[in-house]
Amino acid sequence: MQLNAWALTGTVLVAVMTFYLGHRSSRFASTTHDFLVARRTVRSRRNAAAISGEYLSAASFLGVAGIVLKEGADGLWYPIGFTAGYLALMLFVAAPLRRSGAYTLPDFIEARLGSVALRRCATGFVVVIGILYLVPQLQGAGLALNTVLPSVPLWIGSVAVTVIVAVNVLAGGMRAITVVQAFQYWLKLFALAVPAFVLCAVFVSGGHAGPAGALGAPAPPQFAADTTVRIDTDVNLRVNTLTPLHVRGPGDAQERTVVWAKSATEYVPKGTVLRFEAGTPVPVVTQAVANNDDWLRPGSNGLSDLLQTYSLLIATFLGTMGLPHVLVRFYTNPDGKAARRTAVHVLLLLGLFYLFPTLLGAMSRMYVPQLLVTGQTDAAVLLLPQSVLPGVGGEILTAVIMAGAFAAFLSTSSGLMVSVTGVISTDLFKGRVPDFRWATVIVGAIPLVLALTMRSTDLSLSVGMSFALAASTFAPVLVLGIWWRGLTWPGAMAGMVVGGGLVLTALVLNTVSGYTGNWAPWLADQPALLTVPIAFAVTIVVSLGTRGGRPADVNAVMLRLHAPDPLGFMRDRAVARFGQVESRHRAGRGKHRR
Repeated sequence: MQLNAWALTGTVLVAVMTFYLGHRSSRFASTTHDFLVARRTVRSRRNAAAISGEYLSAASFLGVAGIVLKEGADGLWYPIGFTAGYLALMLFVAAPLRRSGAYTLPDFIEARLGSVALRRCATGFVVVIGILYLVPQLQGAGLALNTVLPSVPLWIGSVAVTVIVAVNVLAGGMRAITVVQAFQYWLKLFALAVPAFVLCAVFVSGGHAGPAGALGAPAPPQFAADTTVRIDTDVNLRVNTLTPLHVRGPGDAQERTVVWAKSATEYVPKGTVLRFEAGTPVPVVTQAVANNDDWLRPGSNGLSDLLQTYSLLIATFLGTMGLPHVLVRFYTNPDGKAARRTAVHVLLLLGLFYLFPTLLGAMSRMYVPQLLVTGQTDAAVLLLPQSVLPGVGGEILTAVIMAGAFAAFLSTSSGLMVSVTGVISTDLFKGRVPDFRWATVIVGAIPLVLALTMRSTDLSLSVGMSFALAASTFAPVLVLGIWWRGLTWPGAMAGMVVGGGLVLTALVLNTVSGYTGNWAPWLADQPALLTVPIAFAVTIVVSLGTRGGRPADVNAVMLRLHAPDPLGFMRDRAVARFGQVESRHRAGRGKHRR
């Protein structure tokens, strides 16, 4: 692929606009209140756009289409789960969380249960979840840049995103990134909606069938023309029919002709070049659905698929309320009513957005089937425009999508960095503005090193593990802490450690399995079906056995969480530590509008 100057220009413009908006907003940031919670002046509609901007990560912008391309109807549960999680958050968590007056998730846990040890445990899990979520964002940035600009090394994208985000966070924290993230939501929506409409118009005018075959055909997709595929990571390919092809292995001077047998599984090492003739059925990586009729039918693999679906829904539905970069935005609302209204708006914005990656993923099955061979299905939306519309028109659409993808990496990374930095600066340091800035450097460096050294996996699957960890650690503490007086700090600690420990064990097993032949069962990849019920059960049982661990002021705290806002029970916990917000005049400067 040649250098796409349009894509390079779009990426640079997004980076410049992000820096400009962050710099402009950071002029009003000078206190700890500004850096942590934007002085709690962000109104519901802007906050909803900002939350949507940071929530729609690489997994949403690139990964959802890739999962739909690979798994078909089963992949639709990802956008459903990502969106439905805000329904649970709106009903059970949003308003009480804001009324608590906390400024970080560990601070809320200490306010509710009165345990410093539990707060430190929560801090550790916030850091782990944040880093686990940040790594695929940085890897996705490298993949996106390398896909449309092949001469750019993978590490450039990761470093660029880290530097831009770190500069904005250093300058103004939450105050700086709020406007940036709201702008980036609308940019991402535009960057998928416009190409989707254009490509659908081209598809309809071309006769309602892609070159790889119709989606309802019982056979797998076929290569429409002679196609050369380079394998960049080791893959195992499933072959549905007798498949002749030309192979040049790593280090081979010449290619050789081979025939893969029907129903065989072929191991193809990194660096191999495969050449398929027109009309050849597409072999697929072992995790993908081969036949199009199975691709259209959910649960085609029986009980295993059904259990994985339930596990995914539990992780995404409950994991959303435990993601630190999502929860921290609700602390920026003026009151509990605004927090709940923000969650309603987020549901609308996410539901609108997810229509488009789903549509583009289905079209990718017909136009870029070679990604089923390489396994790099996250690149589907980036390669689709030029496959449907070759020439300058396709290059311009690719540039638009690339701009949106880069915005996705920047917005989500910004939210994650602010949330984790806020926790570290207030729990490990003294919580001053210089401490926040030192913590930003630390939080930016660790994920960058991991992103550059770890093997990349499917973005949605990587982020899915973060949801499983959040659902198994913070969801029980939040739900039970807000709605059950009987929760004790030993119960919360036990549930958090057991649930989180099980997910981290599954993560280690899944990682080792990926390097040693993929022997781990599906539960290692989607553990929430087991870990979340266990975490809830352990939390309840230990709490019932440690009634002395209830805080003495539990009735006053529960009243503050659930009393209507006009009654005036809400108190800002940050005041006791960082002092009052300066003056009414000062607080109004640069105030975010509705």
